[in-house]
Amino acid sequence: MKVILWRERHIKEKTFVVLLALVVGVLGGFAALLLKSLIHLIAGFLTSGINITEGNFMYAIYPAVGVLITLLFVRFVVRDNISHGVTRVLYAISQNKSRLKRHNICSSLCASSITIGFGGSVGAEGPIVYTGAAIGSTLGQMFRMSPRVLMIMVGCGAAAGIAGIFKAPIAGMLFTLEVLMIDLTSVSVMPLLIASIAGATVSYTFTGYHAEFFFMQSEPFATARIPYVVLLGVFCGLVSLYFTRVMNMMENSFKRISTVWKRYAIGASILSLLIFLFPPLYGEGYGSILALLSGHTSAILDGSIFYSDRFSVLWIIIFIAAVIMLKAFATSATNGAGGVGGTFAPSLFVGCMAGFLFAYTINHLFGLDLSVKNFALMGMAGVMAGVMHAPLMGMFLTAELTGGYQLFLPLLIVSALSYFTIKYFEPYSIYAMRLAQRGELLTHHKDKAVLTLLKIDNVIETDFISVSPDMDLRQMVQVISQSNRNLFPVIDSQNKLLGVVLLDDIRNIMFRTDLYRRMHVDKFMSTPPAFIELHSNMDQVMKTFDDTGAWNLPVVDHGRYVGFVSKSKIFNSYRRVLRHYSED
Repeated sequence: MKVILWRERHIKEKTFVVLLALVVGVLGGFAALLLKSLIHLIAGFLTSGINITEGNFMYAIYPAVGVLITLLFVRFVVRDNISHGVTRVLYAISQNKSRLKRHNICSSLCASSITIGFGGSVGAEGPIVYTGAAIGSTLGQMFRMSPRVLMIMVGCGAAAGIAGIFKAPIAGMLFTLEVLMIDLTSVSVMPLLIASIAGATVSYTFTGYHAEFFFMQSEPFATARIPYVVLLGVFCGLVSLYFTRVMNMMENSFKRISTVWKRYAIGASILSLLIFLFPPLYGEGYGSILALLSGHTSAILDGSIFYSDRFSVLWIIIFIAAVIMLKAFATSATNGAGGVGGTFAPSLFVGCMAGFLFAYTINHLFGLDLSVKNFALMGMAGVMAGVMHAPLMGMFLTAELTGGYQLFLPLLIVSALSYFTIKYFEPYSIYAMRLAQRGELLTHHKDKAVLTLLKIDNVIETDFISVSPDMDLRQMVQVISQSNRNLFPVIDSQNKLLGVVLLDDIRNIMFRTDLYRRMHVDKFMSTPPAFIELHSNMDQVMKTFDDTGAWNLPVVDHGRYVGFVSKSKIFNSYRRVLRHYSED
């Protein structure tokens, strides 16, 4: 308490936000470093004796064991749902005033290190975003920062996590803008930049100043290859669409399974079988990416039952195509069974495979000499841009991950075309579509963002005097004399809304005393043009107002009367939120 009061008196908020962003960035960088170390420690211990010249049944056992340990940890220790980390961060920003639970700092980090270390076919980047965002949210809440500043702190933590785990400060910042959809303003730009740099600096300090993936461009890019780059961009967009659709289909399928243990049994069985047949699906898949970027094509078959010292071109094409097709199933099976992990690494993996397959196939079909290493690199940017709906992040992340800045133009082309291709079919990213379908997504679109921040509970008016259908005109006139409203809900004994009485509709008979006993409410009440359900989002509410042209509409909860919402009240609240949301 004393520290908070001292800070408020001696440090301006803008200065303190920058200092807090630095702390969040450093802590996010250390969290990323710890997560990577835990994953490598577990994976290295388990796979040190793997024979690469034959199939290994341990590939079928390790992932299932890891998912089981994770499931037990989450179910009996954490006791909270920590899957879909990036989606949960988006939900916290849009619907929960950027407040995340403190246990998210450690819980997703521990759970994902077990899942991935044992070979679960997911990535560590979603969990580190969740961890970093929880660090930012927790520190912001400790110092009683406003929801607007809390949102920036959440973005700082997420940016630091991405920057730290990938050694990619620019990509970390772009992630918050394109995926978390935090606006780049004069208030947010400096904290986000400082947090990203701090997270990356921690990683560079402890792991060295080398790129995450070794890549040496032995063949310079020629402008004559641009037509093939364009085709690769469209191809990556279609691969991204396939990956997204399969992930959603599998997720919905697992949701329909009745019990946790059935989900585990089915998911673990699918995962173990796929990894046993196709070892590149084991873990994050970064080993396979390094092999393709280094030009060691045959290494993709290591540890497989299909291993051979002599391989045919057709067999390589079929094997890699199968891996691309099955990666989405392996990733969704990991999460569906109870594992914890993200889709960053899977999208990079699929992109690398897709780019390699594209160039490798064209070379052998048409006798060309496209650089398979360069196209594998471009594919990483393309699929990530498509799956995440983040073309700038996909481009910069790939360049920072590999040091492949000499391919900046083709990376830009592939990322942009992949994004435009999938955008035609899917308006939202794999993270945002779940919230967008429920109208709970905060976006860069100011009007929709403000409507998302507005809550119907805050605009319901309840000072309307209700009447019953059997009341006569005399009683109705008495009610009118006691009210300052010109609208009266008609409800029955069970509080069901039957209709409304408008003052204008009975003005001509109000003073006809001969009708006082004969006319009853059920004779002159009317049906409202529409009903608003209590749990509707504000975007749906405003659409209903636009469709009906009404100024007041009743709010019901499964038919039971709650109150009214009016356009004027919504407009006043809208203006207040817009001013606060846009404040710098």
